[in-house]
Amino acid sequence: MAIKPTIYKFKIALSDLNRDHYDQLNLTVAQHPSETLERMMTRVLAYCLNAHEHLSFTKGLSSVDEPDIWLIGLDGQVNQWIDVGEPAFERIKKATRLAKSVNVYSFNSKSDTWWQQNEKQFSSVKVSVFQFPWLAVQAMASLVQRTTDMSVTISGDSAYIAAQAGEVDVLCRQLSV
Repeated sequence: MAIKPTIYKFKIALSDLNRDHYDQLNLTVAQHPSETLERMMTRVLAYCLNAHEHLSFTKGLSSVDEPDIWLIGLDGQVNQWIDVGEPAFERIKKATRLAKSVNVYSFNSKSDTWWQQNEKQFSSVKVSVFQFPWLAVQAMASLVQRTTDMSVTISGDSAYIAAQAGEVDVLCRQLSV
């Protein structure tokens, strides 16, 4: 019998000062059985950084042909493809042919090595790559409860996250445009 995902509910007061976007998000996020809390919270933060009324989580790890998050236009086209982690170059190259915009959010302890090995290839395609510091991602994951009320304030290149369990400031470093 397959292990079922763990469901988390987030009520997020979002203030994105960079885009003048303010919203109250009610997100239900399924954590895949093989997914860490750090990866799941990186998906939530990537969602907040790109918040839009038509942005949605996909099947994620359960579907290799879909990103973690995407924005599908009214015409059925993929307007935005968002991957979390350290994806293979071929996956992102394919994504650039399918979507108008592609973003990658790298976050784990091996992120620097992954980027050093792939920077040259990624510079040949139209993709924006961002990196979150591993210690900040771990601190962000420690804030999670099955039902979490939090505020996310995005200003400049950082996201300030406050929840009942604590607070963390996560730097979002852009590696490529």
